[in-house]
Amino acid sequence: MALQRYIIEIGTGIDMHGGNVTKAAQKAIKDAVSHSCLCGLFDIVNLKDPNQMHIHVKVACPYPEKLDHEEVLKAVPFGSTQLETVQGGLAVRGLDLPQLGEGDTIVVAVAALTVYVNTD
Repeated sequence: MALQRYIIEIGTGIDMHGGNVTKAAQKAIKDAVSHSCLCGLFDIVNLKDPNQMHIHVKVACPYPEKLDHEEVLKAVPFGSTQLETVQGGLAVRGLDLPQLGEGDTIVVAVAALTVYVNTD
């Protein structure tokens, strides 16, 4: 199988209350997906099924060891997936509102989605 890169899209996500890096990463993935229309895959490459794509997800966030990998990848709507995590993003003190989450930490995650297709 000869996988070729088709597109790379970047997204950001924030958990304003509670410092949940998994929620921030999911939002970053959804943000990246919302910036992309992959019509070229269907119109030019003649892809028939979006599940034929392979999506490499790279997430930068504070506390990457706290990411729930399975939950993060649920934000990718189709295709096979692979997750890479790195230290990055941002953590800052916010406002503690127990009704919205635990703690007063705001976390920002950045996600890069690289879409590959099989060109064989």
